[in-house]
Amino acid sequence: MTTPRDLLISTMDVEAGRPVEQGDLSLALAGAELIDLRDAQAITLDGDRIVPGAQQDLDDRLLDEAASSVTRQEPYESVEDWLWRRGQGLAAAYLAALDAEGQTTRPRHQWIPFRGDVAALADSPARRHAADRRTSGEPVLAFLTAAVGIHDEPAEEAADLVDDAVVTVLAAVNDAVRELEAVRQRRSIENAAFDNVWRGL
Repeated sequence: MTTPRDLLISTMDVEAGRPVEQGDLSLALAGAELIDLRDAQAITLDGDRIVPGAQQDLDDRLLDEAASSVTRQEPYESVEDWLWRRGQGLAAAYLAALDAEGQTTRPRHQWIPFRGDVAALADSPARRHAADRRTSGEPVLAFLTAAVGIHDEPAEEAADLVDDAVVTVLAAVNDAVRELEAVRQRRSIENAAFDNVWRGL
């Protein structure tokens, strides 16, 4: 299993205080991919720049896709730019992969033959693996789930358990999620102001 899959499964498996925003999840999944690519030595980080490594088969279609999309010419892409570019629609791609692999079920009801918008996790080794990783407090998954609002931020000491490259990625994910939330709030205020103008006419 990969970190992005464990993250997606965790968001589906845990009752969050608020629904997980797809944009936030997509950014966090892109960050999780970078961490796994770095662990597989498919990339390294030079500061916040993603330096490509040797191309290899990573035994996961979406991670292979991620590796092949790494910019291979200088100046290399920054982690922030990667999150916004690679993260576009990434949550939907990972959910589709879980669906295709039979990792999810679609509930059927007597009075509704099929509801295509509701996916539930099947009981599977992948689900158990993600749950084990989550309940153990493994720091990378803990920080990523905190970024999307599933859990509180881990204790400060947890950051000491990961190296500088991983901290760089996790910090970029947090910054990107906060930036996206600020955009949402700004749009909400603008829409409310627009509605008030129409009501006043």
